[in-house]
Amino acid sequence: MIQAYAAHEPQGELKPFEYDPGSLLPNGVEINVEYCGICHSDLSMLDNEWGMTQYPFVPGHEVVGTISTIGEQVTNLQVGQRVGLGWFSHSCLVCEWCVAGDRNLCPTAEATIIGRHGGFADKVRAHEDWVLPLPAELDATTAGPLFCGGITVFNPIVQMGIQPTDRVGVIGIGGLGHMALGFLNAWGCDVTAFSTSPDKEAEAREMGAHHFVNSRDPKALEAVQSSFDFILSTVNADLDWDAYIAALRPRGRLHLVGVTPSPISSQIFPMILGQKSISASPLGSPTTINNMLSFAARHEIAPITETYGFNQINEAVDKLRNGKPRYRLVLKH
Repeated sequence: MIQAYAAHEPQGELKPFEYDPGSLLPNGVEINVEYCGICHSDLSMLDNEWGMTQYPFVPGHEVVGTISTIGEQVTNLQVGQRVGLGWFSHSCLVCEWCVAGDRNLCPTAEATIIGRHGGFADKVRAHEDWVLPLPAELDATTAGPLFCGGITVFNPIVQMGIQPTDRVGVIGIGGLGHMALGFLNAWGCDVTAFSTSPDKEAEAREMGAHHFVNSRDPKALEAVQSSFDFILSTVNADLDWDAYIAALRPRGRLHLVGVTPSPISSQIFPMILGQKSISASPLGSPTTINNMLSFAARHEIAPITETYGFNQINEAVDKLRNGKPRYRLVLKH
């Protein structure tokens, strides 16, 4: 039996919950959960914002732990190995996207907390391909958010071909944005942080930003017109997208990884004249996640976290819902 914390209704309190996971599949891996980050997607699923939550619902998809059991066909992982697990827990392996290595784009990919129970528990299961060894150089206590928030901002760096000579902006210095600053700085880019909180400037610079723009100030946005090759938006908010399109250089790209409440709207003529584009991306493939982990280890990049015990789980969720974590929350057994 697996001991977990589950909600039984939208916005419900997480309460102790026990379930029988059944027999481990031949390609399955069972992980002893040591740490699990709390992501805003957990909150969205908890509240059934996306209309796909099944109750009782066990959140948790930023898992770090050690392998307790492996299926009979698993050959690339070992019992006792420290690993991580993120948003995805399985993909079909046979569609054109999986065969090409883009398993994160698999039309039938399974998520760790959709239709199955996640990592707010003592154990969690997944297919071997999405269970990834954690480099020894990374601190297990803070590494969990890399498996969702980290790969969400690292994946577009790879997929969009960001160059070390590029001038890049990051909108939103929160749970995603603070990791983006570190990655892009280490990548070699000239990095600008856009934030509505001027008091974050010093911290943003410490995290990797070379420049800071108060995005509440229209004059500050006007001053950076035609400045960026790439702007990464990490916020779940509706913004003046035309202002950011104007901030792009010719062939520049506005790329979104935050889920905006409303459809994106922008004037098309400036995009045509500058051959500019708007795009978006999900989390990365297992290969890209492995590369991110190696890159983070090499450059000593880690999320900034606050740690709570699993017995404080509702207090931690409430802080994410109503407070301002700086910058990711992690549960610890």
